[in-house]
Amino acid sequence: MEFEKLIQLQELDISLKKLAAELSDIPRLVEVVEQKIKSDSELVLKAKEKLAQNQKKRRDLEADVKDLKAQIAKYKKQLNEVKSNKEYKALLKEIQDLQGKIDRLEEEIIKELLAADEIEEEIRAATFKQKNEEEHLKQEIEALNQRKKELEQQKTQIQKQREELLPTIPKAQLQLYLNIARKRGGIALSRVTDEFCSMCQMRIRPQMLNEIRDMNKIHLCESCGRILYFDPSEENSSEEPEESSR
Repeated sequence: MEFEKLIQLQELDISLKKLAAELSDIPRLVEVVEQKIKSDSELVLKAKEKLAQNQKKRRDLEADVKDLKAQIAKYKKQLNEVKSNKEYKALLKEIQDLQGKIDRLEEEIIKELLAADEIEEEIRAATFKQKNEEEHLKQEIEALNQRKKELEQQKTQIQKQREELLPTIPKAQLQLYLNIARKRGGIALSRVTDEFCSMCQMRIRPQMLNEIRDMNKIHLCESCGRILYFDPSEENSSEEPEESSR
């Protein structure tokens, strides 16, 4: 029986499965890091957009103040031209109202100036964070890409070993192995440990256990249907099944 080769084949297949899982996860990990870089860039961009909006609002307010001051200058000029006291008082009232509007607008401008200071600090902090984290994050991506290359090399080596191993296994045994592996999540063999199938924990009958030790023919687990094999390196002696059956 080619138990050693079947065991070796299963070990290769398990390694390939693990490599495939890790390889398939790398694009997601790279995307996560790239999203962090993008997020840091967006923080800087949003802060700059906020500052641009602040500056536009200030320009609009300053333009309104300028228009109101021009209107006041016009009314003041008209004060010298009015002929009645009533018209004079009306113009003064207009001037006072306009000045009140200017005062309120100038308060708004001051608030926007203070807000601009905070936004500029926000930009500095976001830019500092971006520069510091971006280098580290790019190194993470580089490490992931390097890991991908290493995994692909390992995968190629293991696939080569597997291809070399397959022709050395009897066709009937190989077909049985492949059929069971397909049905059992890639695990076709199960080591017997302390009289139990290590995969499903089904107790092995003493007579079958002795036959499995002899390794003269294939025995399938009566529960999970996997190929059972005994690892000689275990400390169990050939007498243990007889003692346990008494």
